Formats: sequence, C-alpha cells, structure tokens
Amino acid sequence: MIIAIDGPSGSGKSTLGRMVARELGLLYIDTGSMYRAVALAVMESSVNATDDVAVGSLARRIDIDLAGDPDSLKVTLGGRDVTDQIRTDEVTHMSSVISAIPEVRRAMVERQRELGRRGAVLNGRDIGTVVFPDADVKFFLDAEPNERAQRRFAEERGDDPKAGFGRDARRHDRTRPARLDSRGFAIEERRRRGGHRLNPTVYPESFRTDDGGCA
Repeated sequence: MIIAIDGPSGSGKSTLGRMVARELGLLYIDTGSMYRAVALAVMESSVNATDDVAVGSLARRIDIDLAGDPDSLKVTLGGRDVTDQIRTDEVTHMSSVISAIPEVRRAMVERQRELGRRGAVLNGRDIGTVVFPDADVKFFLDAEPNERAQRRFAEERGDDPKAGFGRDARRHDRTRPARLDSRGFAIEERRRRGGHRLNPTVYPESFRTDDGGCA
C-alpha cells in the first residue's frame, strides 16, 4: 500500500505521516530527510554546489536508505547512519539549495519509488502528483500561514533551543544580530514559486484537509 501526503511546509504532513505509518505498520518515508542526505553528501565531497550537473550526478550515485520506527527513523548514506548529521544548520541550508536542482529531484523521485515498493507512507512536495500519482490513498493538508510558521519554529526549536520566533529571536542573545523570521509571509511566496517542479499538474481531488491548527 502506498499512502501519499502532500501540502505546504508546516501543514502537519510529518505528524500525520508518522501516525498513519505507525498504525498500519508501514515504512515512513520522510522525503525531506532524503534531500538533507544529498546535501550532506555534497558537503563531504569535492562537488561544487552550484554545478547542477555534478550535484545531480552525485545524487544518482549515492545510496540513501530509510528504516526503523516512524518516531525514530534512521537515515543512512552509503550504509552510514547520518540521522543526526543531517539536522545541522549547514545541512539545512545546503538542502534548500540542492533541492531546487531538477536532476536532484529526479534522482530522489526514482529513489522514493524504489523505497515505496515495500509499502510506505510518504510525505513531501509532489508526492501525490509526480512520485506516486496512482497511490492507494492521497491526502492534501493545509493550514493558515501563521500556524505553519509556528510549527516550523517548533521543529527548529527542538533542534536548537535558542532558536527564536519574531521578536523573541532578539532576546536570547543580544550579542548576535537580530534575525527577521519571515517564514510566515514567505511561505505563500515559496508556494507560488514552487522551485523547479517536475510536473505542473493540478493535484487531484482525493482528500483535502484544511487545518486551522489541530494536525
């Protein structure tokens, strides 16, 4: 069984994905972690991150795997456990850069399809339109922009207790430059741009959940 969960950042895809995978005993595929693994591979190699061809080629060569319980998913890169390494700020930044490269996205789509053959719950952009258009079940989650921004902040706070949201970002350390947290108003702009989408098809009407703050 393939269950595809799509929607914008911070809409609750990961929460629902883990819950469904745990209840059904399916592999949980966090596609964002796969891009982070590619980012780490780029950082550990001599490949220039601005060379789309080289980065895409590397993405096709490396072996990324996911395994374990949905709440303690293990991410491996070439057989090496990189679950903690891919959560650093540097990898996060690099991931946002390389995930916009079409060849990287194509390579990850192929790998996601391979993993999904085991039976899985997947969440991420284009999961239900490009990766598994014939998934057995599809969900599309959405939430108010401010709610999504708050959720992303909560996720980052889990990785970095000093992370700040809005004005609070200036309070924890006055020796550091103030950081404007623009996620709330940038989410819609990112959603309109959509990066380099592989397929502009409209998401089919399967299940759509407009969530104001519960998922």
